[in-house]
Amino acid sequence: MFYKKKGIPEVNDVVICTVKKVLPNSVFVNLDEYSKEGMVHISEVSPGRIRNIRDYVVEGKKIICKVIRINKERGHIDLSLRRVNLSQKRKKNDEYKQEIKAEKLLENIGKDLKLDMEKMYKEAGYKILENYESLSECFQEIVNNDMKLSKIGIRDDIAIRIEEAVKEKMKPPIVYIKGIFKISTKESNGVEIIKKILNNLIAKGVNIIYLGAPKYKLSIEDSDYKKAETRLKEAVDSSMQLAKKLKAEAEFDRKNA
Repeated sequence: MFYKKKGIPEVNDVVICTVKKVLPNSVFVNLDEYSKEGMVHISEVSPGRIRNIRDYVVEGKKIICKVIRINKERGHIDLSLRRVNLSQKRKKNDEYKQEIKAEKLLENIGKDLKLDMEKMYKEAGYKILENYESLSECFQEIVNNDMKLSKIGIRDDIAIRIEEAVKEKMKPPIVYIKGIFKISTKESNGVEIIKKILNNLIAKGVNIIYLGAPKYKLSIEDSDYKKAETRLKEAVDSSMQLAKKLKAEAEFDRKNA
């Protein structure tokens, strides 16, 4: 990526890395979104005993890690590969791909306007990043809500070109949020109670797959990850309250989806 974030990531941030060097007991990486390096100790590569670290990491390959420690005085960033779950990997990978796509779009517009990437960032990119977390977040705002870039100080001719290109090239990505919902009851009308609770989920846009009593797989899709998370949480919370009211036991697990 051309643009690099300022400063350093925070502890618990999930970051995209490129493997730089593999040693017997550690892995050195470049943090792709920052002008920084980090280190993954062999104990943070994978659970259990590792006989050959190169079975897990290879120079030049990208990996997704979690920041676990930062020594600001020494500039050391310690990372973990094993502490990133599948959901976090997918989310980060999707976000990174969207940002690469957004930056490429900015580059292509610059070529048409005879402006290199540095000038495109001065004219538009940096102004976008003063108002949004990423280029892709801003571009999705253009697609979803017809946001006008002139409102954040971008020159009209450049703003119009970007808006036109974004609407033509970028479509809202569909994200899927999943989890396992368990429900049971000892009431005599248990089947009716479970149906009511499941219908409550369906009414709120949740897809349900029966996995075998008492498990059900829940999923919800949206063009916005945060909205999807919020929608699923509200639906589950509502159903948990209904289960309690109807004397049923219910629990939800996002980790094992």
